[in-house]
Amino acid sequence: MVKPSQIQLEELNHLRDFVLEVMMAMEVWSEHELTKLTEIDLGVLRKNATQRHGVTRWKRGVLNPSNPEQVEVIDLHPRLLTTEWMPYAAWVLHHEFVHALGYTAHDSTFRSLENLWPSQESSKMGSGFTEMLRKERASWLWVCTTCEKEYPRQKPGKGRYLCRTCRTVLKDVPINPAQ
Repeated sequence: MVKPSQIQLEELNHLRDFVLEVMMAMEVWSEHELTKLTEIDLGVLRKNATQRHGVTRWKRGVLNPSNPEQVEVIDLHPRLLTTEWMPYAAWVLHHEFVHALGYTAHDSTFRSLENLWPSQESSKMGSGFTEMLRKERASWLWVCTTCEKEYPRQKPGKGRYLCRTCRTVLKDVPINPAQ
């Protein structure tokens, strides 16, 4: 578990206040439910995580998570705590708060609650965030010579992979030409 810095903790607390204020305006949540969310610790994921943007971690031994008292911590990716990604960070924290309120499955009920977030644009920033993280960690680009799509990767593909779009064999291009 990564401990957030003091600056990250301040950003997380400001973010929590903002998200809870927005959720208060949603008729589906009671003030009692949302007040419980203020007691959940907030933390950060490892900075090299590329797939996860946020996670709700339940206390040990909880078999049927159903309320905020059973949450150990909600972790967000530390790169979300920047001005550029703050709208998406708010959406991710809202998503994790919906989990903390007992909606653990990504089913239609969960999605309808998640979709109450007023900014639809922020919910669509996830793929761009993942792409940015992958490009930062990548040593290689697998490039399609037909449609020019690029897939950032840490290892060369050695001709074993096809483009998802046009099925052309991907070419390995080192990001740092010294490789």
